[in-house]
Amino acid sequence: MLNLLYLYDNFPYKNEFSKTKPIVMIKNFLRVQPHDKKIDVALLIARLGVGGLMLFHGIPKLMQLFAEGEIQFGDPIGLGEEVSFMLAVFAEFFCSILIFFGVATRLAVIPPIITMLVAVFVVHAEDGFNYQELGLHYLLMYLVLLIAGSGKYSLDNWFFKQKE
Repeated sequence: MLNLLYLYDNFPYKNEFSKTKPIVMIKNFLRVQPHDKKIDVALLIARLGVGGLMLFHGIPKLMQLFAEGEIQFGDPIGLGEEVSFMLAVFAEFFCSILIFFGVATRLAVIPPIITMLVAVFVVHAEDGFNYQELGLHYLLMYLVLLIAGSGKYSLDNWFFKQKE
């Protein structure tokens, strides 16, 4: 039988992780890592592109949210139409603005990643690749930003700039 307490007590990095404060962990997660200038320009283009293009999906949803009348939106994961719609608005509008300007980019891409996973693999699961392709493109761009961060030309870099 596997003894989890034994594994925890003998985990080689336990002391290093336990000394790290949560705020330091968050700053390290959001901190912009140094890249080649070409990569920073590519990340800027990716952020502006995916953030700006997704706003075209988010703005009509935001307008519909504040319009009078009943919200007509699917309930793909059983949260209710209104909750699903508000989560889509949050991901496609508010997170897109954060991504566009490079603010908390690694955190801001998580809701759109979830939204695209639901759109591709739940909503359009039976529709074929032609209906899934756009969502997959967005998903891949969000994953790149999650891994690489926002790059040098972002507000993340300005906020968390390391003093040398």
